[in-house]
Amino acid sequence: MYQFPPLKDCRILVTNDDGYNAPGIKALERVAKSLSKDVWIVAPETEQSGAGHSLTLTEPLRLRKVSARKYAVKGTPTDCVMMAINQVMQDRRPDLILSGINRGGNLAEDVTYSGTVAACMEGTMFDIPSIALSQSFANRKVLHMATAEQHAGGIIKKLVAVGWHRNVLINVKFPDVPPDQVKGVELVRQGLRDFSGLAMEYRIDARDQPYYWIGFRPASGAPKRKSDLGAVEAGYIAVTPLHLDLTAERALRRLRDAF
Repeated sequence: MYQFPPLKDCRILVTNDDGYNAPGIKALERVAKSLSKDVWIVAPETEQSGAGHSLTLTEPLRLRKVSARKYAVKGTPTDCVMMAINQVMQDRRPDLILSGINRGGNLAEDVTYSGTVAACMEGTMFDIPSIALSQSFANRKVLHMATAEQHAGGIIKKLVAVGWHRNVLINVKFPDVPPDQVKGVELVRQGLRDFSGLAMEYRIDARDQPYYWIGFRPASGAPKRKSDLGAVEAGYIAVTPLHLDLTAERALRRLRDAF
């Protein structure tokens, strides 16, 4: 189990995949500073949504100091965590990594694409407890970021007080409702959507050349209630522990018997 110093003394690293200047990371910075006096930000220069657990290998990483304890990296969320641990905060590693608050839910299979979650994967690989936080939305013009900001501090305090096992990261997803309409917190498993909402839109540019935009249609169908999809749909904050070991144990046992 992870052991934490008193939360007010924790060194907290804040990062994201929406970019160092995104509204969500500003909200998370306020949350972190309400918990601790030692908060650092190392985040991407530009949006890295969908970057997953990628890192930059074919070009140099650029690190820019924005202000005291705030840095921007021309790279992915994984790059940011590596840069923070090995350069910016090398005198003392963070005690806790907070990633987000992401613009979008990071529900179900989203975790395989999410740079927000990937930052926490990287932190977990360094044996640093890590929490990903994401705010769901259905309408791009109405984002209840205040919901995540208002409830995140209490969730983080509870998680740190209870603790969790090493090699596990925590994925917290806030529902698409105003702060006072949150029904509670549910500990649920990662869901699985019934179908892919992928949309591949074909367009023609000004030089009469074809190009494509990848996007996602709104999900439909009734998700399983005891999953992150079902919990958030019902107005609850969904908390899901994820582990880095992707081994399918049942399949492994069956294949061992066969071989």
